[in-house]
Amino acid sequence: MKKLLAVILLGVVLFTLALGSQAIAAVECPPDLANFPKGDAAAGAQVFGGKCVACHRNGGNIVKRNKTLKKAALEKYNMYSAKAIITQVTCGKGVMPQFGKQFTEEQIANVAAYVLQQADKW
Repeated sequence: MKKLLAVILLGVVLFTLALGSQAIAAVECPPDLANFPKGDAAAGAQVFGGKCVACHRNGGNIVKRNKTLKKAALEKYNMYSAKAIITQVTCGKGVMPQFGKQFTEEQIANVAAYVLQQADKW
């Protein structure tokens, strides 16, 4: 009976570790940008409106007011490129959470396309 219990507990521990390591490994940071799809700004507007707008309404930033999504700020902080935005959204940085587990690569590329399209309009 003790051996059976030990085997069952070992199985549970190994199963839990396997699931945990898959969740941790799910986001590659920095992402492999060679395989990212080309973004669609219209589709990105939908994703942005559903999640990003909570902190970035009208291209602003409610946490770090100077780090907006406006073109001048993106250029100042070397973020005015799809590569930079995709990496930031996927991996997060500082107070910006990572969204690489919540969104697909296509959704992230779409958000980057939308942000770049809107940057000089905000």
